[in-house]
Amino acid sequence: MKKFLVPICLFLATMAYSQDDLLKSLDSTQVEESYSTATFKALQLVTLQTTKMPAKKEFYFLVSHRFGTVKDGFDSFFGLDNATTKLGGIYGVTDWLSVSLSRHTLNKMYETGVKYRMMRQDARFPVDIVGYSVADINTFLEKDQYPGLEFKHRMTYVQQLLISRKVNEKLSLELVPSFVHKNLYNPDIENNNQFSFGGGGRYKITKRLSVNLEYMHNFDKPEFYKNPLSVGLDVETGGHVFQLIFTNSQSMSESGYLTNASGNWGKGDFFFGFNLYRVF
Repeated sequence: MKKFLVPICLFLATMAYSQDDLLKSLDSTQVEESYSTATFKALQLVTLQTTKMPAKKEFYFLVSHRFGTVKDGFDSFFGLDNATTKLGGIYGVTDWLSVSLSRHTLNKMYETGVKYRMMRQDARFPVDIVGYSVADINTFLEKDQYPGLEFKHRMTYVQQLLISRKVNEKLSLELVPSFVHKNLYNPDIENNNQFSFGGGGRYKITKRLSVNLEYMHNFDKPEFYKNPLSVGLDVETGGHVFQLIFTNSQSMSESGYLTNASGNWGKGDFFFGFNLYRVF
């Protein structure tokens, strides 16, 4: 009988050890898949970037419009006569890294960006953290106006940290500290560096509809510029995300949006527009 007990005990011990290993493996998989998802459905909140990242090898085609101010009424057909356009593409190099390139008609601006995930919200970490680095090239500047103009003077750089949290299935919030450096000297500001801090949120109304709000406070800005305040509406339609936008900043580049908001909401001076994303 003892001859049989020893092998049976060894077999049971091996089974118990194997089950422990299997449970550990399953626990590990569950932790890996416990990341918060769908914090935002679009790559932009309104104009600000969100912590959403394209998947690996995903390509997004972007078309954005900002019309002129609505305050002029029928004289400019509520801003439709003064439209500006942005065309761009975003490509997911990996699940945590994407690159983008776009062209803006306002100031004939070219913009390139890199977006990279640093941390993800899960049971052990409370927020998503994503970095966003941008370089703008202003091709509108002329040497006739700036005799000493060099290529470096056309450059503007933006660095942002996107920090978001999915509070529940309906509400997501985001904080966005930002730093802007402009190589071209501007006598209206004391230096070429500007800091801003703010953020916004998304509230889901229905399965395919959400309302978004964002606000950024600029430090040491010229008096005639305003702090950007924008309201948006996300509409999901299959492979498209369509965003209707009302904002006091006509610019669609990160640097222009943050530092050159000119509209005054209190006087009905704001701009209507939209973002349209198509994913491939």
